[in-house]
Amino acid sequence: MSETGSRLRKQLESANFDPQNYVKQLSQQSDGDRDLQEHRQKIQTLADETAQNLKKNVYKNYRQFIETAKEISYLESEMYQLSHILTEQKSIMESITQALLSTDKDETSKEMLAAFPKETEEVKQRTLTSLLEKVEGGKNIMDTPGRHLVYNGDLAEFDVENMNPVQRVHAFLMNDCLLIATWLPNRRGTVKYKYNALYDLESFAVVNVKEHPPMKDMFKILMFPDSRIFQAENSKVKKEWLEILDETKKNKVTKDKRKKEEEMPSSPQRPEVSTNPFDDEEEDLPADSGGAVVDLGMEWIQELPEDLDVCIAQRDFEGAVDLLDKLNEYLRDQPVTQSVKELRGKVEERVRQLTEVLVFELSPDRSLRGGPKATRRAVSQLVRLGQSTKACELFLKNRAAAVQTAIRQLRIEGATLLYIHKLCNIFFTSLLETAKEFEMDFAGNTGCYSAFVVWSRSAMRMFVSAFSKQVFDSQESLTTAAECVKVAKEHCKQLSDIGLDLSFTLQSMLVKDVKTALLSYKDIIIEATKHRNSEEMWRRMNLMTPEALAKLKEEMRVSGIGDFEQYTGDDCWVNLSYTVVSFTKQMMGFLEEGLKLYVAELHMVLLESLREIILVAVQHVDYSLRCEQDGEKKAFVVHNASFLHDTVLPVVELRFEEAVGKPAKQLQDLRKSTRSLKVNPESTTSLV
Repeated sequence: MSETGSRLRKQLESANFDPQNYVKQLSQQSDGDRDLQEHRQKIQTLADETAQNLKKNVYKNYRQFIETAKEISYLESEMYQLSHILTEQKSIMESITQALLSTDKDETSKEMLAAFPKETEEVKQRTLTSLLEKVEGGKNIMDTPGRHLVYNGDLAEFDVENMNPVQRVHAFLMNDCLLIATWLPNRRGTVKYKYNALYDLESFAVVNVKEHPPMKDMFKILMFPDSRIFQAENSKVKKEWLEILDETKKNKVTKDKRKKEEEMPSSPQRPEVSTNPFDDEEEDLPADSGGAVVDLGMEWIQELPEDLDVCIAQRDFEGAVDLLDKLNEYLRDQPVTQSVKELRGKVEERVRQLTEVLVFELSPDRSLRGGPKATRRAVSQLVRLGQSTKACELFLKNRAAAVQTAIRQLRIEGATLLYIHKLCNIFFTSLLETAKEFEMDFAGNTGCYSAFVVWSRSAMRMFVSAFSKQVFDSQESLTTAAECVKVAKEHCKQLSDIGLDLSFTLQSMLVKDVKTALLSYKDIIIEATKHRNSEEMWRRMNLMTPEALAKLKEEMRVSGIGDFEQYTGDDCWVNLSYTVVSFTKQMMGFLEEGLKLYVAELHMVLLESLREIILVAVQHVDYSLRCEQDGEKKAFVVHNASFLHDTVLPVVELRFEEAVGKPAKQLQDLRKSTRSLKVNPESTTSLV
């Protein structure tokens, strides 16, 4: 800028500048219209330069906005971790117990550090484990694989406002985080410290604090929007902390960058139609462009690169893509010239920057609130840029993180069925919304639908993991498990409204746990039946009150045994033994719950379980008939055998055939083999 322009800028920027006096003086000093025109041109040039600088500053500050957003995202994850501290009380108490029982390995660790300055990662992990045993509440820190100790030592913390001493702390620097632990005033066993805070290396910055005696050997850790000041033992220790912190942060950044570069796309790439006017290679453009001239002097083309910068800085993604579409339409049939190539270089860089910003908008590190609709803006613009495969991959990763976060934040209720209702509602509603949004965003990209199907199976696997952990791993009753599975299947059927049927996927993932539950409950019934059999006296059952008798009749009727009246006597007597009645109720309950859980893969499992349960009762009756010497009691045993053969077993066969759709041959064969129990009790044979 010329000396005259600089002087004019300073005059206009002065604090006491008065426009009216300035114009008045300028009119008095001008010799004519020509001087005023020249002065107007100077002011216009200054205005253009100011506008250009403003655009550059906006784009420069936009990068800072992005970094601030990252810091806020990291802070959000830290707040989520703090919100779950109360739910981890049990594990904390367990860690305290284990810490009290552990031996002091501090001196051994120091000797190993002195003898082996270059330790292996395994030795570093063992050293960290032994040190964390001294930290109250630090048990779960080693859950992250690959985490090991880099440096540790005592520090003194000072108040940021008044620089007064606050507390004595011990800092543990690991390869991916920094742990701050406070000293315990009353030492309990080997526990010396108490967990205070855990910071990710990317979530804070380290700043050297200038020495103002007596405040010296200090450094500050900045975590937006807070900060903490620590004092080292001496200047040498302070220097070591600063150098090792800086080196460790750099190593983590390098490692994360290398890991991202090594990641390969999970689905094959497919050719896509791009709206970027410069994606085509030169050989695809018209070769005969000699002497041709392309008019690039229009104002909107000249300002296009800067306008793209402004749109990106202002997050006007739609406007940026509209400008690219407009340029694409203009250059569609134009020949390639040197000026077009120069414009290509400028715009290609903006397209790359725009793509990076849109990719960041869809990254799982961003806030997941707002549901799948919140991603529509970035996804639609990536699709318009010809990046539908990348948009699909990022959209599904974003939704997977959202579903996982929602499941993790779901409060575990005391009632399992209530928890499963909430879990199914959250998961299947999210899956349904994601499917609808996917269909809307990628309607013209049918090749992406296979990726969505694969993602749906992965999401279902995540749901089944949480479902099984709560239902099957907690040893719930078979009735509760059957109700929970029924709820999950009903919610899964809702997906068929949009053409997505995951019922088979859900069943195949649950079949292993359902099989285990059936076999476990079968063993419980068999053990209970054997215990009752050992105390069998073969006496009629007296229910004492008419209400109890009416209740038993209703239970039998609900179970499918409609003619139970013929087995009841006068008053409150039942002409059956307590063992046979209890066995019937348990077996019919097992049959009903098993049929609710029935799938084709479990056909033989359910049949064999029923056969084994029935066989226990039949063998007991057979043994009693052969051993009983009292004629009256033997007749009563035959009466009970008749009830099992003529009433119970036919109901079991019929109910099984109605639910499954085909007869149970094993049960039919078993009933035929028990016919001798009531036909010829004198010549019964042992049933195996």
